[in-house]
Amino acid sequence: MEKIKMTTPLVEMDGDEMTRIIWKMIKDELLLPFIDLNTEYYDLGLAERERTKDKVTFDAAYANQKYGVSVKCATITPNKQRVEEYNLTEMWKSPNGTIRAILDGTVFRAPILIDSIKPAVRNWKKPITIARHAYGDVYKATEYRVEEEGKAELVYTNKDGKETFRETVYDFECGGVLQGQYNKDSSIVSFAHSCFQYAIDTKQDLWFSTKDTISKKYDQTFKLTFQDIYNKDYKEKFEELGITYFYTLIDDAVARVIRSEGGYIWACKNYDGDVMSDMVSTAFGSLAMMTSVLVSPDGKYEYEAAHGTVTRHYYRFLKGEETSTNPMATIYAWSGALRKRGELDGLSDLVAFADKLEESCIDTLNDGIMTKDLVGLVEKGVNARAVNTLEFIRAIRERLEKKLA
Repeated sequence: MEKIKMTTPLVEMDGDEMTRIIWKMIKDELLLPFIDLNTEYYDLGLAERERTKDKVTFDAAYANQKYGVSVKCATITPNKQRVEEYNLTEMWKSPNGTIRAILDGTVFRAPILIDSIKPAVRNWKKPITIARHAYGDVYKATEYRVEEEGKAELVYTNKDGKETFRETVYDFECGGVLQGQYNKDSSIVSFAHSCFQYAIDTKQDLWFSTKDTISKKYDQTFKLTFQDIYNKDYKEKFEELGITYFYTLIDDAVARVIRSEGGYIWACKNYDGDVMSDMVSTAFGSLAMMTSVLVSPDGKYEYEAAHGTVTRHYYRFLKGEETSTNPMATIYAWSGALRKRGELDGLSDLVAFADKLEESCIDTLNDGIMTKDLVGLVEKGVNARAVNTLEFIRAIRERLEKKLA
């Protein structure tokens, strides 16, 4: 068959360890035989980040801004152990954090569902998409360990040097801990627009939750910003599509989520989104069965796997041992990026290919062919067979070829 043509390049960000190995398998088996792949390639592997002093990460993010769509492999965020292991000159920052900051994006994560794996919460029938505000809060906090009696104060000085606010946080009579965190109106506004736009794109209800009854300025700013933007810019479109925007307190939201059937977007502040995305992914089955897309308020997209680089499997692979690493999230990162590229460029063949690739993945799993991590999750009575990673990918290719014939 003639290969599917692409026009605008897709920004391709390669990664680390086992996911880097799987990245090549997916390209060789599922993409290059069928698509005249047009990508602008950036190696975000740790060795290249070290060689370029992390410039390659910034270059990749700016390319994403230029071309609008990227696909990213999982990457290492080095800790002290990794600095020693890779002989790094610096503990380079998270590539995901850098890209999110440059795109000013919101991360949307949703599970991939199959019939033979039921959610731990039995009434969940549809995917729950977590929208995480990936900026500020505790992740940008300033912390201090108090070792003696003393007074902690919150002070704000404006750009002219005038002190405009001072309030005692606590008079410490013993040791303790202190933390100051922040967020920005501009980032909260971007977060809200991304959430409302994604809800419209996917035609799903949007829930948002904070704890504004306790945090009467910090969390209330999020609540009021969302409501104001909804009323001004999105209410009419939501009503036209028959979808709703709903706000509630975070503890009430958790109770409602557990009792619901799913099928909506749940927007959360940074820490809440970090925690709840792992809860939702685990309850639905596995992080390896979770899609992840970063969406900027001006319509730029970065698709990636929600999990890490699968270090344990990588060390086994280096020893020549067989591995059964689940490639689903990485395959869906490619299919999502190709579909979006096709939609933006008016390439119906590319959109159809992405759909058929995902259908082939689901067909393979429903036929009982899967990696070891999923075999233990399937319902009793389902005949599941564990295969290695390459065998699984080739089983997908077999079904994909039939759909494309």
